[in-house]
Amino acid sequence: MKVLVINAGSSSLKYQLIDMDNEGVLAKGLIERIGLDKAIIGQTILGKKSKVEERLADHSAALKVVLDALVGQDAPLKSIEEIDAVGHRVVHSGEKFCTSVKLDDGTIADIEKISDLAPLHNPANLMGIKACLNILPSKPAVAVFDTSFHSTMPDHAFMYALPYDLYKDHQIRKYGFHGTSHLFVSSEANKALGGKKSKVIVCHLGNGASLSAVVDGKCVDTTMGLTPLEGLMMGTRSGDIDPSVVEFVMQKTGQTIGETTNMLNKKSGVFGVSGVSSDFRDVLQAEKDGNKQASLAIEMFVYRVKKYIGSYMAAMNGLDAIAFTAGVGENSPILRERLCKELDGIGILLDDKKNQATVGEFGQISSKKSKVKVFVIPTNEELVIARETIKYGFSK
Repeated sequence: MKVLVINAGSSSLKYQLIDMDNEGVLAKGLIERIGLDKAIIGQTILGKKSKVEERLADHSAALKVVLDALVGQDAPLKSIEEIDAVGHRVVHSGEKFCTSVKLDDGTIADIEKISDLAPLHNPANLMGIKACLNILPSKPAVAVFDTSFHSTMPDHAFMYALPYDLYKDHQIRKYGFHGTSHLFVSSEANKALGGKKSKVIVCHLGNGASLSAVVDGKCVDTTMGLTPLEGLMMGTRSGDIDPSVVEFVMQKTGQTIGETTNMLNKKSGVFGVSGVSSDFRDVLQAEKDGNKQASLAIEMFVYRVKKYIGSYMAAMNGLDAIAFTAGVGENSPILRERLCKELDGIGILLDDKKNQATVGEFGQISSKKSKVKVFVIPTNEELVIARETIKYGFSK
């Protein structure tokens, strides 16, 4: 069975074709600058890479390019009919969907209704959905939400201490994001623990970063909120701040609410503090070169991750494992070392050699003396979407 996984942005389309018999990737690609002068089309088909530029008017045109590349003599498919189902990443489920959902006119309309919760993302996701349904109308299509894994949070964890009518009337609450990653990594961590009941903290650390507390496979808390801006300090996002900072900054600088929100999302975080970059590799190098702001940015990031680890350990009344994933979590032994340093008091100890040797691959990096196991687990969000597509696409 073959599943086409689609992640559509406002001017981009990312995809993978996955053979679910062995969960192998047959093809993948990214098309950028859709609707602009020249789209950039990068694809890997059966291991062969290509990169070209051509004008693509819309997502339907981009999808046609993808399907043309997937079908042929030197391609994984003889016909597009060999695609059994299509899975779509959709950012926000609101409170409407607690799981992935098979797409039809009704569910599409429901996703459109909650687009105000993710105005930059859900409408773009819907463009990809509609383009696929136009070209592959007979194939089951499934929406897999970034937020649905976190729908198991209890109300005392997801509610904000605001007037309750704001929740009742406008669904203003914590939702969380990176859900497909947290689902995959927490599941793999549970397997590594022997498949028993478990308490796991997933540290999805990249340019965007979030933690989740997962008890027996169910999320009980996560760091991101109504939007991805809440929680950890990230590459360009501020993370947690006093809400009054927004008004104060506007008064002092004359910025509009839009400009201030843009600053918090795109000009803050590690980039804003360091003044160097949002890429942790660049900031670590700047710190090594003696840049004090870069050092401050790293220390702030490390401190905040450690605070959340401690708070989630308390919230779950214990901890069996920490799992590092995403760009930084998978590939930066130095940051993992600094994140776990001085956590020996709560039973977290790394094996230095294992930590240094584990880059971009699965590994247990905790010391034998550690009461808490520490894993590096490469995430696979596309595979989660494909699995969810099989699960929900063929259900009645």
